[in-house]
Amino acid sequence: MKELRPGDMLAVIEVDRLSRNLLEGLLTLNELFQRGVAVKILDGIAAGEHAQSSFRLNLALALAEDRRRDISRKTNDGLAAAARRGRKGGRPSKMTPDRLEQARNMRAERISYRRIGQALGVSEITIRRALAVPLPAPS
Repeated sequence: MKELRPGDMLAVIEVDRLSRNLLEGLLTLNELFQRGVAVKILDGIAAGEHAQSSFRLNLALALAEDRRRDISRKTNDGLAAAARRGRKGGRPSKMTPDRLEQARNMRAERISYRRIGQALGVSEITIRRALAVPLPAPS
């Protein structure tokens, strides 16, 4: 946006593409308008060309921030509910119980993390992370 000059027009699909939150959006728009840059919003309640701040534009920014916050809250609620059911997100670990046991045995023989990773087909950092987790207590 630093390349924009007076008389230029910045086009965005929706006003929420300008910033992550209301304050940042207001500051961005204010800076653009002070520099003589117009903003064209292609979709949403603030659709149209704007050369100065307006209630509609500010409202669209506020609604976008609220929508983003709501999505974040629902995502976190869903992740927490999944965790309570014993589900964990992310990719499955490449370190199977057999590989972990092999890695522990190789490390006991003082083989380097890098060599262990090469032998097991995983990265050195994967080996380091897996071996950093303590063994479960015997029952």
